[in-house]
This record gives sequence, structure tokens and C-alpha cells, in this order.
Amino acid sequence: MSGAERSIRAVTHPVRVRRSDVDACPGALRLHAAADGPLARVRVPGGMLTGAQIAALADVARAYGDGWLELTSRANVQLRAVNRGTPAALAAQLWSAGLLPSEAHETVRNIAAPPLAGSLIRSLVRALDEGLCGEPALAALPGRFLFAIHRVAVDADVAVAPTDAVTPTADVASAPDAALTPDVTKNPLFAVFLGNVDSGLRVPADQVVPAMLAAAHAFLTERAADNAAERPAWRLRELPDGPARVARRTAEALGLRRTASSAVRPPSSAERTPIGVVEQGDGLFAVGALVPLGRLGGPAVDLLAGADHVVVTTARGIVVRDLSAAAAQRWQRDLAAVGLEVDQESRWTGVTACAGRPGCAKALADVRADAEATTSHVDGLPVHWVGCARGCGSPSGAHVRVEATADGYLVGDIATSMVELGEVVAGARRR
Repeated sequence: MSGAERSIRAVTHPVRVRRSDVDACPGALRLHAAADGPLARVRVPGGMLTGAQIAALADVARAYGDGWLELTSRANVQLRAVNRGTPAALAAQLWSAGLLPSEAHETVRNIAAPPLAGSLIRSLVRALDEGLCGEPALAALPGRFLFAIHRVAVDADVAVAPTDAVTPTADVASAPDAALTPDVTKNPLFAVFLGNVDSGLRVPADQVVPAMLAAAHAFLTERAADNAAERPAWRLRELPDGPARVARRTAEALGLRRTASSAVRPPSSAERTPIGVVEQGDGLFAVGALVPLGRLGGPAVDLLAGADHVVVTTARGIVVRDLSAAAAQRWQRDLAAVGLEVDQESRWTGVTACAGRPGCAKALADVRADAEATTSHVDGLPVHWVGCARGCGSPSGAHVRVEATADGYLVGDIATSMVELGEVVAGARRR
């Protein structure tokens, strides 16, 4: 019996507890009791997968679940309706594929990075993942706690970005795409952000991982000290004066002085999956494709299993990396042939959704079916469809929210019927 099989803690039945008392984020060992059956969430640091790992995920989804890979807004992968087999067998297969390196840390390996990041950023993602898994105390981090390296559109608790990508005067949201693609060189300094606030800490590349781990330890210490709180803080900004408290403790742990320079903006941008063939900036090419409503299965999964390097994006798309120019052209044709979107004019550009009915008991509508029926191509704001007021999976940047209600939908704050829904959504995205 493997280590994964010996320590399964699967929750596959409803348990009545207050959300404030227990960290309910699902994992590969701790399954969530969704309406369509147990749900497993597999963490994918930086969204980085090999073709062999995609094949392993597909095998697990087909053997135990509904056969689909569901991409999340943190570039993780979910398996739904895991009604067959045993949680122990599922976990053992994930462990064999290198997708479950630490049982204790499986829900805390939440690391976001740009899909076209260069080798330095990718190496930092891997080093941070190894560092997290090597620190027993950090297994206590909440499953919602999120790290980010470089510019990526997520609401991160601890993030770093090269200072040449985030300056006091730069408009980070409109910075050139080149900031995402090439390697960061010349040993840059990285700015450290805590709860989207500039901490004033600046570290060289070889101190990025120690700084991020120190910040995570500082969060746990401050969280434990917050005895008067009605509920534990799951995110750094939920701590009273959290960014400042964690920054002070992190600086002390590292023996660093915080800078007195003016604050810079957090390293975020409007997330978009690169579509079609794009240059990586290192002489190689990548091919990006939209995955309609984040559901990946069938021939598309089988095709991606033959790739060397695939990245899941936080916009619920995929990028096949590290290709020659000729190979990139072939991949673009092949991805289109299996139903993935490689055209900038696709109607699915900027369109995402939560699970909705029938997968979620709280949902008031089958939002995916309604999005499928009403979506048209719009060159405008992203749109996210949600089945209830919780708004699971919502993007962190500006977007149009389409929320199911008992009477229809709210598009922003406009009550809308199904008859006019498509037109109203398109109009809201163009504003």
C-alpha cells in the first residue's frame, strides 16, 4: 500500500459545519460532496503539466469520474462525479504521476504564474513548491491561501514580481506583453506584495523563495495571535492590518529593511489565454487554445497527452509550450480539429462559468447550458457566469458578472429574462 493510500482523509458525504470553523477547500485526498458526486481538486503549481501527467489525469477521470477535466480559475484541475473506485486508489494514481508529492501539503500548493513565463520564473515556481512541501508547519496554510510569481490575474496573498515589471509610475495593467514572455535576466530585484499591497521588501532572485516562505510563516503566526477574531483568517487581507503585520514579521525573519520608496502596484493584469501561435521570447513558440467553459475531455485530452509541456491558464485555457515554428503550426491545426478554440474571433474568448446545475446544489440554473445557448463573440470585457450569489471562480479583474436568480439572471445589476439575456450580456461587455 502506498503512502497516499495509508492516509486518505476523504469527505464524500455532507457534513454540517460552519464554513468559518473548517477549511473546506477540496483536494485530492479531501473530496468535496458536490451535487453530482465527490469532487477532487488536483493542485497544479504554475499550471505546469507534462503530457504524461495529462494522460494520468484523463485515466483517473475516466476510471473514477465523469471523464472530464475541469480547469479552475487558479489553473488547477478538478475531477467531478468521482463515484467509482476508492479515494485511496485515485490518490495513489495521482502520486504515481507526480501530482501528489506531499500528502500533508496537497491543498496548500497554490502557486500561480504566467503561462508564457521564462525559465527563471518557472524554476522559481518549482522551487517554491518544493520549499512549501519541505516545511511541515506550512501544511497548516488554508487551502485558499495563494502565491503568485510575476504578473498573473489572481488575488494573491503573497506575490512577487521583478521591479522592472512593476514600477511606481508604470501602468501595470497595460504593460507590454513582452513583460510576460522572456526570461527575466541580469539578476533582477523582486518586489514582494502581501495581500496586493507593496510590502516595501525587495529581494534578489535567489531570495524569492525564502521570502515567500517567510511571509507564509508570518501569516500563520499572526493568524494564531489573532485570538479575538470571530473566525480564523483564511486569506492574508482578512487579518486586521494583515499586510503591514505580515510585512514587519517577514522583514524581521529575513533580516531585511523595508524600502522607503513609493509603493508600486501589485503584479496583476487582465488574464487572457494566448490564442494561436505566439513567440515565447526564447526562440521557441507556443500555441494557446481556449477550452470552452473550462471542460476538457475526449479527443482533446488524448491529443494533449502527446505534448511535452502544457500549461493550464487561470483563464481556463491551455498553452502547449516549447515548440519549433513548424511544430507550432501543426499543433494549432490539431487543437482546432479536436474542438479547442485557436481563433481570436471565437465566441468563447473571455467567457467563463462556475459549475452551476446539476453539479452544484446551491446553483439556481444550469449556467453552462445557458452560456452555450446565448454567447456570441464580443470584443470587450470578460464575462463570468455564476449560479448563485457566492460567485465561485470569479476573475479578479474587471468583468461582467451574470448571476442566476430565482427569476432569471442579473447582468451586473440589471434583472434580465432568458429571452433577452444574450443581447444584454453582449451589451454589458462592450461598455
